[in-house]
Amino acid sequence: MTWSKVILSGFEALWDYIALHVLTCLVPAFLLAGAMVTFISREAIVRYMGSATNKLKSFALAAGGSFFIAACSCTVIPVASGLYYGGAGIGPAFILLWVAPAANILALVYTGTILGAKMVAIRVFAALLLAFVVGGVMTLAFRWEEQSRAKTPAQISENPKGQIMEKSDVLLIVLLVLALLAPNYIVQRGPYWQKVVVWVAGMILAFSYAFWTKTRAEILRWMRETLWFVRLIFPLLLGGVFVVGIISALLPEAWVTEWLGGASLRSSFLATLIGAISYFATMTEAPFVHKLMGLGMGAGPALALLLTGPGLSLPNWLAIARVFGVKKALVYVPTIIVLGTLIGWVAGNTVLR
Repeated sequence: MTWSKVILSGFEALWDYIALHVLTCLVPAFLLAGAMVTFISREAIVRYMGSATNKLKSFALAAGGSFFIAACSCTVIPVASGLYYGGAGIGPAFILLWVAPAANILALVYTGTILGAKMVAIRVFAALLLAFVVGGVMTLAFRWEEQSRAKTPAQISENPKGQIMEKSDVLLIVLLVLALLAPNYIVQRGPYWQKVVVWVAGMILAFSYAFWTKTRAEILRWMRETLWFVRLIFPLLLGGVFVVGIISALLPEAWVTEWLGGASLRSSFLATLIGAISYFATMTEAPFVHKLMGLGMGAGPALALLLTGPGLSLPNWLAIARVFGVKKALVYVPTIIVLGTLIGWVAGNTVLR
């Protein structure tokens, strides 16, 4: 393959990403992140998922809620960072960052359709197990920062009753979540224009409600928070997707099928590494893994790829480093790679034999 074709593959990946994911995935995700920071009471986030909150309760709440956020490794970053900068501890924020793409309901249903109920059950168990480990590792690694954040008093809320949100805010958040989920839930196999139609309907509904219930100042504050996330994250996502397209063009399919067979530790590690670098939009990992399994990929490496493929990607690495800091990225990414490898290896030699 000539270098011109390799570079062209990078631009093709970038074009596909912009054409198929920015409008219906990233736009509502950024709006949701901005709304979380703007309308959810910071005191409430600190109370239920803050640095000083009981870790078992905050981790369980973050893991359980993450199943209902259908997002890829890039789309979830604005949502997780919105939670973190709203006052949540680093553990719950990184649990959301991991579980939402790795084991959301939409991806699980689709995985069951293609790969069967057994693979889904193991994927759910593995994702939850890894969620608590990831939350614990991140909390322990940055415990001094967590202690400092726990001592920082929460900002004064405009909510005098100390509620998590006003009733009008709850419905707005729900409408934004629906706008994020509906295109993929309603149009699972249809043409992309149908997803756009669903997205437009969701956006009209959400903004109509916002203009009806919110003041001009509140909406402007929401837009400012949203644009902050866009400026911080979006350029890095585009650059990362371009690099992933180049890597995909250079990676021979024959090499993948030869080295991913069986249930060895090496096979699981290679599957995890491929998943950690490549970009998978939510649900696209299942047909990709199904194809590789048809070519001889082992069940253990398949699980490793199912977990790390949606949850990590090269754009994800860059964005995490930008949003949360390089040190956190250097802890989080290797942790996921090691855990994904071990889970795939153990499952491949036991329950998936």
